[in-house]
Amino acid sequence: MSRIKTTLLDKSKTFPRLAGCYLLKKVKNDEEVVLYVGKAKNLRARVRSYFDNSAKSPKTEILVGHVNEIDFIITENESEALVLENNLIKKYSPKYNIRLKDDKSYPYVLVDRSEPYPRLQYIRKPKRNKNTEVFGPFVVGSNISEVLRILTKSFQLRDCNLREFNSRKEPCLLYQMKQCSAPCVDYIEKEKYDKDLEDALRFFKGKGKESIEILKERMMMAAEREEFELAAMIRDNIATLDSFLEFSSQRNAELDDDKDIDVFSFHNGDIEVDISLYMTRGGILLGHKNFHFPKADCEDEIIDEVMNFMFQYYASTYDSPPKTIVCDFDQERVDVFSNALNQISEQKVDVRREGRKYASLMKLTREHAKEHQRVRVKNEESVYVGLNKLKELLSLKERPVYLECFDVAIFQGSSPTASQIVFHDGKPDKKSYRHYHLEERPEGNNDFAMMKEMLQRRVKHGKLPDVFIVDGGKGQVSMFLEVLKECELNVPVCGIAKSKVNKTTSFRDTNIEKTEERLIIPGRSNPYILTRCKSLFRIVTQMRDEAHRFSRRLHHKQEKKKLFSSWLDQVEGIGPKTKREILKRLDITKAELAAMDVDEIEQYLMVKRSVAQSIKKVLS
Repeated sequence: MSRIKTTLLDKSKTFPRLAGCYLLKKVKNDEEVVLYVGKAKNLRARVRSYFDNSAKSPKTEILVGHVNEIDFIITENESEALVLENNLIKKYSPKYNIRLKDDKSYPYVLVDRSEPYPRLQYIRKPKRNKNTEVFGPFVVGSNISEVLRILTKSFQLRDCNLREFNSRKEPCLLYQMKQCSAPCVDYIEKEKYDKDLEDALRFFKGKGKESIEILKERMMMAAEREEFELAAMIRDNIATLDSFLEFSSQRNAELDDDKDIDVFSFHNGDIEVDISLYMTRGGILLGHKNFHFPKADCEDEIIDEVMNFMFQYYASTYDSPPKTIVCDFDQERVDVFSNALNQISEQKVDVRREGRKYASLMKLTREHAKEHQRVRVKNEESVYVGLNKLKELLSLKERPVYLECFDVAIFQGSSPTASQIVFHDGKPDKKSYRHYHLEERPEGNNDFAMMKEMLQRRVKHGKLPDVFIVDGGKGQVSMFLEVLKECELNVPVCGIAKSKVNKTTSFRDTNIEKTEERLIIPGRSNPYILTRCKSLFRIVTQMRDEAHRFSRRLHHKQEKKKLFSSWLDQVEGIGPKTKREILKRLDITKAELAAMDVDEIEQYLMVKRSVAQSIKKVLS
């Protein structure tokens, strides 16, 4: 046993025999990285098991090999530990914890009361706060986007964003079509607009028939005024709204009316664990969600990992947990899960075992988890198949989790930019994407110098990835390795490159030139043909494409700023602040801006009339 391991074992023996959370850390050069967060009913016994001589999985052995510091936080009970564990995972994003990846988001309707004249917004991931009102989620296929459009037009609510709303001086075409009451130019009183909004919202508050009756009255009034086109439009809209209400009233006969219920179960396969979640709202089967993770990542018992995972889901989802959750845990875990959920939920949550009432829905959920895993594994859709293949190809000790890919965008030595794309467990981690503005060099394109600048700046920020993916062949990979060596970094590298191949078809023995994606691996004479592993192919090609897209977006933005800055410098009467604001709003070409008159420039750029006149003068 190593000296560090012996020291940590001795320290763990002093931990309390109480419930709480423990943190396994790596400390180097005064930098502390949390590698794993866990919970336990008995902190001493659980943490001690990591460092004694008992048999452990290969994954645990690797984790323990990186740990040189441990810590703990005690809680009143295991339920509080579950809540704390989730908060610590959110805070530290430990490498060895299983992270929640939601495979589907449902549509919602959001009303932001902080806006002067609120509108109905279709949104997938609503952010709740005291000023927002959120309705949903709605069933996929329920035509909710069309319903939203109809309610907005029928009740003449605004449909424009805040920038358009604040900058408008004259009502838009929708006002002329009697599909908006033009609150942007005060053509409607605030009280009247608010009443129209509330009449529309009745539709999402279980009073849809009342909204439809109001529209029928408007249809009759339009007909009396001989506005027959408007009356016909309202009539057609009413038919669509009726269809939506009829669709929404088709309830599951096994469930009580107006019940919000989730049923989840899991399948413990040979390599992975699959979780299936069936969601019912108001007695209507809304749909299902699927999650999966490799068994090799599990540090606790599988059933405890499932409980931890589902708590992460309910703690991070856009809705509060439903009134009833049905699971196949034992009663002790049901109590822990229930107590933890009720600490974070605004309403009382009833967690229960399946029982006779929900037996058929639980059976369906359990079978779905099993079949979903079978189909995914058979079709090699699992990202873990690809990541394990990458582990094999690069001779790594463990499956890589964090991957990074870089791309440099430059044209004739001008505005060089680079993008850093991050994938976690084979999926994009867009919060970790980064842009780099690189130095323009007198010699123009200098790939090595730019790559070195980019890497030297990258290593100063956060932990390094498990693998670097380079866009390019042997030359680019060798260059990247040389830069890493110069920076004294030891991180595995591979490259992705397209290679042209000639293939002969059976039709008149015609030769067709095609491209083939290959993985360039240092020390290996022949590249690996990526089509041999569909999962790995998808991961690395998606990273490469994302890197291209992200770097070119910034490059084009920089070029546009240069283009506009050159003539903006000639405009009299604007300071640096106004110039920055103008550049933020510009999303058209110089020619398109020059075609506008002074009034249009003033409205589009939201500037003073004198500034708009100066801009028009420079562009003329």
